[in-house]
Amino acid sequence: MTNERMGAIGKLAPQPWMKAAETRTLFKALKAEGNEARFIGGCVRNAIVGLPVEDIDIATTETPHRVLKLLEAANIKAIPTGIEHGTVTAVINSIHYEITSLRIDVENHGRRATVAYTDDWVADALRRDFTINTMSSTIEGDIFDPLSGMDDLDKRRVRFVGSPKLRIEEDLLRLLRFFRFHATFGGNAVDQAAITACRRLAPRLNELSAERVQSELFKILEAPNPANTMILMNNELVLKYVLPEAKNFSRLKSMDWLETNFINIDTINPDKLRRLAALLLIDEAGHAALAKRLRLSNKQCSRLAIMTKFARTPVMELSQLKRHHALYDLGADNFRDLVLLNWSQEKTIERQNFPERTKHWLDLIDAADTWQQPIFPIKGGDAKKLGLKQGPAVGRALGEVKSWWRHGDFQANRRQCIYQLKQIIKSQKRQ
Repeated sequence: MTNERMGAIGKLAPQPWMKAAETRTLFKALKAEGNEARFIGGCVRNAIVGLPVEDIDIATTETPHRVLKLLEAANIKAIPTGIEHGTVTAVINSIHYEITSLRIDVENHGRRATVAYTDDWVADALRRDFTINTMSSTIEGDIFDPLSGMDDLDKRRVRFVGSPKLRIEEDLLRLLRFFRFHATFGGNAVDQAAITACRRLAPRLNELSAERVQSELFKILEAPNPANTMILMNNELVLKYVLPEAKNFSRLKSMDWLETNFINIDTINPDKLRRLAALLLIDEAGHAALAKRLRLSNKQCSRLAIMTKFARTPVMELSQLKRHHALYDLGADNFRDLVLLNWSQEKTIERQNFPERTKHWLDLIDAADTWQQPIFPIKGGDAKKLGLKQGPAVGRALGEVKSWWRHGDFQANRRQCIYQLKQIIKSQKRQ
């Protein structure tokens, strides 16, 4: 039985993940002895506003050790991912469910609070971060909203549960999470108590790990209209502690508009790393420092380095030959990034859409989409068959042929390249 102070406020439309056989099996196991289990937090929030649901979180009045026993009895794989803090992960047919026991904080020391378990849904809600994350739903779809999260969703308002200062001090990541949720669920009005706390506690953001900061920044960049949130973070003196290189807010806004509203091409989708590159005004050394600080992967680092180095390359002015050279050297994906960065920069200056200019930009994207990487048709073995000994001479000869092949727009076939190689070898022997 629940001792919650209010009943259900409405009904959640049936969701595929709610109706799934795996979910039904899990809830049957969790409720086998009469206790309650509900969907909680992000999956409920996103379902209400029609956003995709990626993670399915469940809250229960059972203790975590009882949850393990119930799952074992139902032959459901259970992983004690955070059992000391009340969390167990259930896995059914590769679907992961995070199950957390209702709890209250007995003693708080940052992210690792000492907790006690409870059957009070309101008490559990009072320890969560934002009101929009406190809503829960039964498997039948009955929505419970102890802290008016639905009203905040309707008003596009992100509010901390209780004191913003205390909530952030419990976990500094909540400062960045506030802006992440504001980017997705917030409107023009910003909760002033939250903003004040964020501004005052921002200098402590350096206490967070690089991985946690990177994750939140990327989630902000993936949100709708990320430039508005980045501008807010900049104005409130938050951004300088996590991304001081962010300067080009107008280009980010243009990039977002091109990716989501203007270009209707399958290869163009919102891209967090390209949006990051649009936001930055740094040289290659600055890129290296940023990549190290945010712990970017090698792949991300390489791609961002190309965008940083060539972002100002006037791709619109390239001849067909130089365009093909850029496609060959950088690859179609990186070339497409540069087209969008160039186009976004142009949109910061000229907001009007001129059909002819737009066609030229789209032609460049089409050039990337239809590009087939040419393969240099000869190898070192061909040079050795023509009498060159293994060593630097082979590399020099092949390099000269490849340069000739490139300047001919990659059109020469193997026979023509072999002929050119013979001429180069003859020339080398005469020297």
